[in-house]
Amino acid sequence: MDLKKSLLLIIVVLLIDQISKIYIKTHFEYQESVEVFRWFKILFIENSGAAWGTKLNDFLPISESTGKLILTIFRLFAIVGIGYWLYDIIKKKSARVLIVAVSLIFAGALGNIIDSVFYGVIFNDSYNQVATLFADEPYGKLFHGKVVDMLYFPIIQDAVWPDWVPFVGGNNFSFFEPVFNIADSAISIGVALLIIFNKKAFPKKGQEERSEEGNE
Repeated sequence: MDLKKSLLLIIVVLLIDQISKIYIKTHFEYQESVEVFRWFKILFIENSGAAWGTKLNDFLPISESTGKLILTIFRLFAIVGIGYWLYDIIKKKSARVLIVAVSLIFAGALGNIIDSVFYGVIFNDSYNQVATLFADEPYGKLFHGKVVDMLYFPIIQDAVWPDWVPFVGGNNFSFFEPVFNIADSAISIGVALLIIFNKKAFPKKGQEERSEEGNE
């Protein structure tokens, strides 16, 4: 897989991700939802933290604003590292599955970074109103944007753990609780590809040599 195909994949994922986020942000109020199927809803929420809404200030004695800034800067460094990794494996003509997986991870990470860096200065608040793109009074500042999430799959709702289950017996539970976006999906698919096709993505030296001989 060459650089052009990798870039095309990244651009397609980014376009779908950003178009879906901008549409949700400019058509839904915060926590507004639409039921597509019983087990699938479009639910608009915003995530100012890391995965699962985790915030640095939950663990460190810093303000939420400082924690958000640190997280965004960390993401910027991470995307540079992923970008270099992608460039390197394309240059080395590594396995197609590895290039596809890293391209998806890069696109997903970049999609969420766009939210974190820019959304705070181009959108106004979504609480009790539909936000405006390029608002006169944005809700935040540069590097302090919130990531837009909207994909919700409550496959099991309001179920109860059997009484015999240790610790949680008798408690209510739902599956699947997290709300995510296209960028998150791309990252998850990329990671899944690396796990499932681990041997193809990271062949041993002997396998690489035999593969190169076979291509010649």
